[in-house]
Amino acid sequence: MKILRNIYLTKWFFALFVQVIILYVIAFSLPWIEFIANVVLASLIGITMIDILLVFSNSKPITVERKAKQRLNLGDANTIELKVINETGQPLNFTLIEGYPVEMQDRSTVLSGTLSSHSWKEFSYLFTPKKRGEYHFGNVFVVIRSMFFLASRRIDIPMEELIRVYPSVLQLKKYELLVFQQQKINNGIKRIRRLGNNSEFEQIKTYVQGDDLKSINWKATSRRNELMVNQYQEEKSQSIFCIIDKSRSMQMEFDGLSMLDYAINSSLVFTNIALKKGDRAGLITYSDKIGTVLPAERSSGQMRRIQNVLYNQKSLFKEGNYELLFQSVRRVAKTRSLLMLFTNFETEFAMRRAMPYLRKLNQKHILVVVFFQNSELQELAFRPSKTVQEVYQATVAEKLISVKAKIARELKQNGVQTMLTLPEDLSINTINKFLELKARGSI
Repeated sequence: MKILRNIYLTKWFFALFVQVIILYVIAFSLPWIEFIANVVLASLIGITMIDILLVFSNSKPITVERKAKQRLNLGDANTIELKVINETGQPLNFTLIEGYPVEMQDRSTVLSGTLSSHSWKEFSYLFTPKKRGEYHFGNVFVVIRSMFFLASRRIDIPMEELIRVYPSVLQLKKYELLVFQQQKINNGIKRIRRLGNNSEFEQIKTYVQGDDLKSINWKATSRRNELMVNQYQEEKSQSIFCIIDKSRSMQMEFDGLSMLDYAINSSLVFTNIALKKGDRAGLITYSDKIGTVLPAERSSGQMRRIQNVLYNQKSLFKEGNYELLFQSVRRVAKTRSLLMLFTNFETEFAMRRAMPYLRKLNQKHILVVVFFQNSELQELAFRPSKTVQEVYQATVAEKLISVKAKIARELKQNGVQTMLTLPEDLSINTINKFLELKARGSI
């Protein structure tokens, strides 16, 4: 019975069967046609039986392998590969339905092809997850047909798999390359001239063209009878904290990603750059209560710990408690540190409510408040208006944009460094701000 449930007669079988019926109808007026109809019907039944035997001759005629990384990247196009293998000694035609995760909302895409004996074929598709967490890939369904195309067999291949989506590692590696390679300015990372001398002495080396003439060591030059210069390196082991707001103000989405997800991706990129430059990196998350607190460290496993912590962060539909945040930072950050606060202020009232605690944090540390411009509002404000309704919409959008600009100005007037950025430019702007502060010796 199980075999019968998996047998399907194809459209070619029914097309031939219809032709046989037509022959029998014709046989009423031309009796000699009945013989031909009997021969065709017998041949159709015989070939169909042979076809059924061919597709059921092997218990596992076809196998499928799915290749995917166990950690997919949030917001990036991740490649999933499927390998279809013909385990029989005969050619097979197949149609495959992948067990896409529910979040992809894909039920119409099918993969098909023809495999010669003992051969394989590879397919790939892109999956762009918009939320962190676990994604369930289901079983694969395959329908195979032999060379006669009269009968087909359905095969259910158990391939259930749980794959986790983490903050983007691809962006982490991309920006790491941009920061540490020579030609950075064309890719958004700015060249920032170092001001003053806030560097540590590293070594004395032979002068090469391009070295700063002011760093020539004349005593070493007289001893070696060739130009020698002092080489300096940036001060290291400075404490840097990413502080992520998980309150309801971070729930708004742009291009499928919430502001919290943008902040998490950017924090991961920024933390990696800071660790590569020899600084100590930590993490604090908060909403109405303090969430995760990771003290600033420079150990080899700190990056992995931060990534594992960021994987599980979820937004809470409550207001952020800046008093608790201030107390937590005071306990964790014992020395002067750089605090990158990822938050979002939609109203002046919300900003002024947090202002006393932001000023206190800024007195002891270098505080940079990072919040978001609404790219959709900008498009609405600067789009040509053709109707009265569009004029009203553009006016409201401009007013909301001006509120954001006013919030940024007031923060700066209170001595708090501020970065108002589009979500898609967050990582680039955060890195540039960090490099600027390092170059100016602010930390």
